Amino acid sequence: MKREDRQTLMLTHLSQLLNLVTGIGGLIVPLILWQTQKDTIEDMDEHGKAIMNFQLSMLIYSLICIPLIIVVGLGFIGLIVIGLFTLIFPIVNAIKANNGDPINYPLSIRLIK
Repeated sequence: MKREDRQTLMLTHLSQLLNLVTGIGGLIVPLILWQTQKDTIEDMDEHGKAIMNFQLSMLIYSLICIPLIIVVGLGFIGLIVIGLFTLIFPIVNAIKANNGDPINYPLSIRLIK
């Protein structure tokens, strides 16, 4: 039987902010939490997939912006927007997870279903 643990869901969302400090920790730590807790915590599988899809989408968008810096210069704007998304949406969704509300990561590509 799965248990409800909103605090762990919240911490899983907030662990994405490790990208700001370590560069890749915001992808690895939520992945580990999701894989180890998806069978014991209610809704962890749904939240983990949403987080992984968001992180992978932001990585793909960042890789697209790099050549745009050289070619057009618009890549800087794209990277700033991506940076804001990776800062704001994990915090918003952590609050939603803690309150039991449905989460939403805009512009996420559903790579993991």
